[in-house]
Amino acid sequence: MTSAAPVAPASVPLDQPYYGAPFGEAVSRFWKKYSVFTGRAGRAEYWWWYLVAVIVNTVFNTAALLLGGYGIQLDGTYAPPGAGAIVVFVLWGIWAVATFVPGFALLARRLHDTDHSALWILIGFVPVVGGIILLVFTLTAPVPSGARFDA
Repeated sequence: MTSAAPVAPASVPLDQPYYGAPFGEAVSRFWKKYSVFTGRAGRAEYWWWYLVAVIVNTVFNTAALLLGGYGIQLDGTYAPPGAGAIVVFVLWGIWAVATFVPGFALLARRLHDTDHSALWILIGFVPVVGGIILLVFTLTAPVPSGARFDA
């Protein structure tokens, strides 16, 4: 007797975009494809990770603020950051370094899914307009011709 069990969604190969990826799988794929700039990434893969990045950076920013890491007092004077704030800044720096390359790799793969070259990342250096253009590209639905970027 055989059962017709559906294929588990986690069985999507790493060299293929995972459309509709659940949260945990999107985060896992972010780290597994640490420096992979080829191929494509679905919107769910990209935006779930973006949510994680926003939350983690908000936590670090809030912790630094609460621990006096920014040094500005209510009376307008400056006080050097305490040991707790320095620890937060060091951890935040480690996080930033650890996610820098995979963040760009994920953005490159997301752009590929919309049939844009990863060189479009450079448009982000144009103030205001560049960020808006990248936002539109990352929100765009997949384009079948983006498969040309698959490795």
